[in-house]
Amino acid sequence: MKYRKFGKHDFEVSLLGFGAMRLPIIGNDEAKIDEDKAIEMIRYAIDHGVNYVDTAYPYHHGNSEYVVGKALKDGYREKVKLATKNPVWLVEKYEDFERYLDEQLKKLDVDHIDMYLLHALNKDRWQKIKELNVFKFLEDAVAKGKIKYVGFSFHDERPVFLEIVDSYDWDFCQIQLNYRDANYQAGITGLEYAGSKGIAVVIMEPLKGGKLARVPKKIQDIFNSSGKNWNPVEWSFRWIANFPQVATILSGMSTLDQVKENVEIMSRLEPNSLTDEELKVINQVQRAFDSLAVIDCTACGYCMPCPNGVDIPRNFAIYNEAFMYEDWEGSRRAYNMFFPEENRANKCIQCGECEPKCPQNLPIIELLKKVDKELSWQSS
Repeated sequence: MKYRKFGKHDFEVSLLGFGAMRLPIIGNDEAKIDEDKAIEMIRYAIDHGVNYVDTAYPYHHGNSEYVVGKALKDGYREKVKLATKNPVWLVEKYEDFERYLDEQLKKLDVDHIDMYLLHALNKDRWQKIKELNVFKFLEDAVAKGKIKYVGFSFHDERPVFLEIVDSYDWDFCQIQLNYRDANYQAGITGLEYAGSKGIAVVIMEPLKGGKLARVPKKIQDIFNSSGKNWNPVEWSFRWIANFPQVATILSGMSTLDQVKENVEIMSRLEPNSLTDEELKVINQVQRAFDSLAVIDCTACGYCMPCPNGVDIPRNFAIYNEAFMYEDWEGSRRAYNMFFPEENRANKCIQCGECEPKCPQNLPIIELLKKVDKELSWQSS
């Protein structure tokens, strides 16, 4: 296993971090974790050098923290940095911060949490928790020994990320990054900015929820033509690990075989190791994925803001991803579960203000109808 310095701090973490969001389940019930398999996976990873384990309050409907806590019995707790996240969207008053932290300590059955994150910050959540004096909570929790290092995970636009980074002396942050999301949310710019300030950067969604592990034939052919004996998972990890600012890469593994494969791959990855030719292969793959889009939206944003709140580029991106990754189920889940209802295509009132602004001359109104018809659970 390879290790990297954790930002400005004097300890190292494993390049592979164990993300406990996609643990094996019984049947199709996300709440019912197969505990024996999950514990076996987590302990195998630790036995083979993984020293960073990440969970969160809502994962597996609140049960991930319980199972992680069980996996860290029998001496395993002392071998890892344990990360979990405060569910800031549930916080309504200052006292709630510590109430959730205490509940998490109990669920994990530990006396402290090493890495404590404010979970899934966006502009609105950020404003709310600032008003609730979140910095005082963090400093008090550190002083009491309940947590050691403070950070945040992020899901919003880059300017919001930069604002949050500049607002506090963070130990670390967690961002979504993969070769398909190089310019999405915080993106490479955010990664490099946080790194320049000594903030350790933890990467989530390195395989875009598994989409980059199962690529269409057109993409696989490009990888094959490179002459490298790397599967799509290794290409994805190599691209991320190439950035020296990356401290650890969280992989949401669901099987022991995935753990074994990831451990093996991460044992040979170094920063700044991809050649120009290998980077060109990734660029070819990025362009090939873009060519699979059926709506020719470039996300230029000229159509925005919509007077009724529709996020036009994001609607089109989710729809395009169904074709790019041959994953209708995933796109429907993204549309109905993780995309704010007020921003969805069905909120279009057909005012027509957007269409004259579109450089691609897209029939935006009709396309939004198509998006909602094919992605909405109510329509499908």
